[in-house]
Amino acid sequence: MAISAIVLITLSLAALGGFWLVSSNLGRAVAQWRDRVRIVVYLKREPPAPEAVLGRVRAIPGVSGVTYIAKADALRALKQVLGKDASVVDQLPANPLPASLEVTPSAAAATPEGARDLLGRLAALPEADEVAGSADWIERLSQWQRLLTTIGLGVGAVLSVAAILTVTTATTLILHARRHETEIMRLVGAPESTIRLPLLLQGMMQGLAGAVLALIALMIGYSLVAPRLEPLVSLTLGIPDLMFFTPVGILTLLGAGTLLGGLGGWLARAGREP
Repeated sequence: MAISAIVLITLSLAALGGFWLVSSNLGRAVAQWRDRVRIVVYLKREPPAPEAVLGRVRAIPGVSGVTYIAKADALRALKQVLGKDASVVDQLPANPLPASLEVTPSAAAATPEGARDLLGRLAALPEADEVAGSADWIERLSQWQRLLTTIGLGVGAVLSVAAILTVTTATTLILHARRHETEIMRLVGAPESTIRLPLLLQGMMQGLAGAVLALIALMIGYSLVAPRLEPLVSLTLGIPDLMFFTPVGILTLLGAGTLLGGLGGWLARAGREP
């Protein structure tokens, strides 16, 4: 029973820790892409006084910053993108690219609702010809993060309840096997804490052992999976590497295991009142 309790605590914390790792790395990607959200306002013509337009755009609620890109700057950027094929641009009779404003939304506007509101305000500018940009896909990534967190908490909670019940059962069996010993201790005046503390400590040690095993399993899994996934994650999500638990996260995992085991031991001895 004690081994079963340790195994269940290991499984519950490994499942919870695995979902936690995936969710935290998705959270890094979401935060990073929120900072990169840009809305581009294509202008009907180059303004004679760009600073006046920039000042009006900066005054719009939800705008964190704005950069003016002239037609010539846009053409130079296109040449850099084309690289060795940049000579094609020189054959154009005129510069076909419009001047534009690159708007950086504030944190409140980097959401689907905030971005739609800001898009409407920018489109209402008399100089604006077309407005492009959206934060919908970032919100979908955030929804995936919340879904994984919920699933991880659910799986971890179910396995945690099973682990607590197993620790409780194992401790109850120990109480039953030592019932004569505990009765004699009570008869000679031993305080209840003297009888119960070893059982509580035993449950906590089982929980700590399960947490250590779960942490080892997660470290092995991370070392095997992370190097293979990092190129794909860097390409798709834009984060250069996958992050493992911080020292605070490791302590939290160990503390959760100790708490699970201690709770199981406490529940068992709570039912053994004289």
